[in-house]
Amino acid sequence: MASRTRTYAVVGLALVAAVTAGCSGTGSGSGSSSTTSPAGSSSGGGGGGGGGQNNAAPTESNPPGDIPDNQAFVAYQPSGGSFTGFTVKVPEGWARTGQGSTTVFTDKLNTVKITAVSAAAAPTTGSVTSKVIPQLRSQVPKFAAPKVSEVTRHAGRVVLLTYQGDSGKDPVTGKVVRDAFERYAFYRAGHEVDLTLSGPVNADNVDPWRIVSDSFAWR
Repeated sequence: MASRTRTYAVVGLALVAAVTAGCSGTGSGSGSSSTTSPAGSSSGGGGGGGGGQNNAAPTESNPPGDIPDNQAFVAYQPSGGSFTGFTVKVPEGWARTGQGSTTVFTDKLNTVKITAVSAAAAPTTGSVTSKVIPQLRSQVPKFAAPKVSEVTRHAGRVVLLTYQGDSGKDPVTGKVVRDAFERYAFYRAGHEVDLTLSGPVNADNVDPWRIVSDSFAWR
């Protein structure tokens, strides 16, 4: 009997050891599983990296060449040149340059060019087609798509020439931009003022250009 009792005890101890070893192996498996979870989190941290993308610099709200909706405009009247009897609103803060009777305002990819000349007669769609277009064709790189019409602005009826052409090379990047031009020819009593507005073809500057062209007034 004692021998059997010892045998049972040994078998019982062996079973306990086996169960303990099994529990121990399961614990190890759970530890392994819990280590994988952070790895998954770390991979989700890659998603956190995606969240980091949300912290990247915001995309420009305006495509290149678009004049901001909050752009302010100020009245400009030339103080010199062959004729000073007019005013026109130009975007505030734009760089200004001048030569003779021509004044140019620029900002990034957009330009407002104002030229005052003496003229014996008012410009017409015919005169712009026969005289101005050939001149521009020889001056503007890849001049194309000219269209001449008469439009009404606050100053009255004016001749509008629209066309496309390449800008000059950027002095830093060397890039060339395809520009769209609007050239308004205002006339009164022997004086012609040509107002040319230009910017990238894909820019949406309809409203700003309307503000500028509608603001022209004789003094």
